Amino acid sequence: MQVSVENTSALERRMTIAVPAERVENEVNKRLQQTAKRAKVAGFRPGKVPMSVIRQRFEADARQEAFGDLVQASFYEAIVEQKLNPAGAPAVEPKSFEKGKDLEFVAIFEVFPEFTVAGLESISVERLSAEVADADLDNMLEVLRKQNTRFEAVERAAQKDDQVNIDFVGKVDGEAFAGGSAKGTQLVLGSGRMIPGFEDGLVGAKAGEERVVNVTFPEDYQNLDLAGKAAEFTITVNSVAAPVLPELNEEFFAQFGIKETTLEGFRAEVRKNMERELRQAIKAKVKNQVMDGLLAANPIEVPKALLENEVNRLRVQAVQQFGGNIKPEQLPAELFEEQAKRRVVLGLIVAEVVKQFELKPDEGKVREMIEEMASAYQEPEQVIAWYYKNDQQLNEVRSVVLEEQVVDTVLQKATVTDKSVSYEDAVKPAQAPAAAE
Repeated sequence: MQVSVENTSALERRMTIAVPAERVENEVNKRLQQTAKRAKVAGFRPGKVPMSVIRQRFEADARQEAFGDLVQASFYEAIVEQKLNPAGAPAVEPKSFEKGKDLEFVAIFEVFPEFTVAGLESISVERLSAEVADADLDNMLEVLRKQNTRFEAVERAAQKDDQVNIDFVGKVDGEAFAGGSAKGTQLVLGSGRMIPGFEDGLVGAKAGEERVVNVTFPEDYQNLDLAGKAAEFTITVNSVAAPVLPELNEEFFAQFGIKETTLEGFRAEVRKNMERELRQAIKAKVKNQVMDGLLAANPIEVPKALLENEVNRLRVQAVQQFGGNIKPEQLPAELFEEQAKRRVVLGLIVAEVVKQFELKPDEGKVREMIEEMASAYQEPEQVIAWYYKNDQQLNEVRSVVLEEQVVDTVLQKATVTDKSVSYEDAVKPAQAPAAAE
């Protein structure tokens, strides 16, 4: 077999392969002999059909089948021989496939970029540290109470944070418009559900009262026919209800699946969850900075095949997340190209760090991570056992741990500055995701 390789770009390779005619004919004959054993031809018993008849009827198909198999087999042999690492399936261009002659074809494909991860010392990371203070815990308990607010009817005028039940009719230029009317709508004043001015216009209203509220639709309103236009809403208030926060009692605690019956026990459980969230948030922000640093220090060219695959994967995820009657391929590729490129490049860099520093998942850390996740459940031991019985989930945890070991490896060489901040600042979402998976 003859092989020649041409570098047509930094990553693209044009490989010409010639397979000897003898090998081709052997493959064709092998298939014809297999066909002869099972072929049913009128006038002949099965397995007794003359080879001349078999060739006449089946050689074209056998030759085409041999072509496909030989292209696949010889391409694999060639990339092993040439020590190439394709980043995707090749585009095959046949050159010669005549009976009695060598099979010649051209395979065009991209290879993975070859590089060494560098510049770790140039990466700067700000590592946050924080604690869950009593005041943070108190604030969280209030958030939990507000999330479980109930409303009780009152006779007084409506105030901010009250819930009103309303009927309304909206008009623009004296004409009712589509979607501008409703009956029995529940609205919490100050929630920002309605356009600016609508909710403010109901403060001070009582049950049974009718009010006319004049507002202007925002210039960037999603309905372009209404954007920037003045509107008049005639609103009838059916009822007014005041918010009532639940008591911190056993009934309230049970809503969160917590068996504790005392306030002290509940506070301890909430604090534990907040501390877990805090650790994860700090870890995520450090990882963000490390990944940004690796990207900046290691600009590499991305194989188009990998980029296209990742764009398609993101398209599918978008359709699954937002639903609708749209097919993934209908979403414009450019919507996902930037995110796809970041993921592909980070994936290549992280893989190279693993290879360069000979990293392997630390099974002790794998266990710690599983125990950490399991601690959020009522029966943690069952969750731990489930992970260790499911190879796919266990390997996913190992991948996450390995990525954390990559971060730790970079931190050993990077410039790290520690900074103490409040719990609230520490758990604020990172500005940009840095997922390498």
